[in-house]
Amino acid sequence: MDISTTPLLRRVAWPGIAAAAAGGLLGGCQSYERAPLDLASHRDTIESRLDAAESINAFLNRLDESGGDMPDGFDPTDGLSSAEGEVLALFYNADLRLARLAAGVALADYETAGLWEDPEFGFDGAEILSPSGPFEYGLALNFTVPISGRLGVAKDRAGASYEAELRRIVDAEWSMRARVRSAWAAWTVADERVRLLNDMIGQVERIGSITDRLQEAGELTRIEARLIRAELVQTRGRLAQAEFAASQARVDLLGLLGLPPSTEIELIPSLSPSESVSFTDELHRLIEANTSLAVRRAEYQTAEESLRLEIRKQYPDITIGSGYGSEDNDDRLLLGLSLPIPILNANRAGIAEARAQRDVARAAAEITFEQLTRELATTNAAIIAAGTQLEAFETQLVPMLEEQSREVEKLIDFGEVDTLILLETVSRRFEVKSQLLDLRLAVLNAEIERMRLLGPDQPKPPAPIEPAIKYDTTETNTPYTAARGDTPAEEASP
Repeated sequence: MDISTTPLLRRVAWPGIAAAAAGGLLGGCQSYERAPLDLASHRDTIESRLDAAESINAFLNRLDESGGDMPDGFDPTDGLSSAEGEVLALFYNADLRLARLAAGVALADYETAGLWEDPEFGFDGAEILSPSGPFEYGLALNFTVPISGRLGVAKDRAGASYEAELRRIVDAEWSMRARVRSAWAAWTVADERVRLLNDMIGQVERIGSITDRLQEAGELTRIEARLIRAELVQTRGRLAQAEFAASQARVDLLGLLGLPPSTEIELIPSLSPSESVSFTDELHRLIEANTSLAVRRAEYQTAEESLRLEIRKQYPDITIGSGYGSEDNDDRLLLGLSLPIPILNANRAGIAEARAQRDVARAAAEITFEQLTRELATTNAAIIAAGTQLEAFETQLVPMLEEQSREVEKLIDFGEVDTLILLETVSRRFEVKSQLLDLRLAVLNAEIERMRLLGPDQPKPPAPIEPAIKYDTTETNTPYTAARGDTPAEEASP
């Protein structure tokens, strides 16, 4: 039986065919799955992070393969060093985790960019109310052929955007390593200041015992004795404040490492400056290696690709439609063709906006460079100033006070005691050593900042930790370049 000659069956069959075709087209759609937020489980994960030494060592090995200057291994059982802390920060730090997830969003956009638009299925039907009137229908399938080439440009634009996200990760990781070193030095200084205050309290207590004997013997007035006791009370108050500062510095440091404040682990103090490297042209090094400028270059490349895409959008794409229909019991094949004519709109608004955004990206890169040059000059001046003060303290003032302390001790051994001079010597000695710690910290922070500004010696890829980021360590070290199959102009920069 031929349904084309049977009106009733034709009325029933063709809508069913249309529904079946629509169902088949929708079969490729994805389904929704719930992913509940479980903070209690995340709390357990945070508290057991140091137990994942095997995973951290595997991560460290991947860093070594990608050219990272990292320690030979990770073993927190003998205490945590500053270098091991940098590995932990790269592995667990919350800010870096968010940056990598943001790159995952850009990667998803890149992987799905440049796809053809979905075809459109259409069905039209008409029932003529006359008793002998036929049922008329038409089936059509329309799809757009991107002859303009905009899909390829859209893919390039998404790749440039993903590359910019990768550059942001590299910048965040490089800055995080500098932050960890500074925070480690700050904790070291705070902890050492507590030790100095405990030592000073012991010395003041010793002076207090001498004061009590002198007061009982009538060789010291109550006013002088009260002054020494007041110094002891004040020093104990300063100790409490210093212990809080050291505790806060430890919590801040553990936070950078991605560890909870309750983590029980020995931190190994570190206040030794890194080896300073000189460059004949620091501004050239800044341009070539600074990670923030690399981000600006990638953002400019994204703006360039966005303008290219908007320009390509002004060229038309062809929409082709074909189908099958019946009218007055006459079956027919349908064919449609449409081509926009870019003479009125021509995407002028999109092009003008993209061109303006490119100018903004260019200015942002140039302004960032100017700002970085000022920061570098200030940092170099800080290194010189703090270094000069540190040398004066280490070579002149500290030895002078040490000699003063030894001479006072000799007087005490000879029975000649001036408690006020002794107290002044102890106080000055602590103040100078405390200032010496601050100067060492200032020099170290300035050197760390200089290192951050001048960038890594070799272009660094993002730390390979998030499985969602399809990282390629071969040759160019960028998923974007490997996926495109060519080398963008900006790849020469780190």
